[in-house]
Amino acid sequence: MKLWIGNIAPGTDDEELKALLGRYGIAAVASIEKVDGDGTRPAAILEVAATPEGLAKVTQRLNGLYWKGRSLTVQAMTR
Repeated sequence: MKLWIGNIAPGTDDEELKALLGRYGIAAVASIEKVDGDGTRPAAILEVAATPEGLAKVTQRLNGLYWKGRSLTVQAMTR
């Protein structure tokens, strides 16, 4: 399953993203693809091991979370 996390603070590394997801029950992250855009609101697409229900729960908990000085935008990706 894939998870989109947007509005990440610039300079956030993969280990910080993995640690964030780990605190919310996602222990296994298979891959992380950074999406820089214009650089003002970087994002990442993460391939995670989760059930659809687990991913929905994590998405609900993380969307809008204020982390590293920014409010995250989080969505489960169906494709």
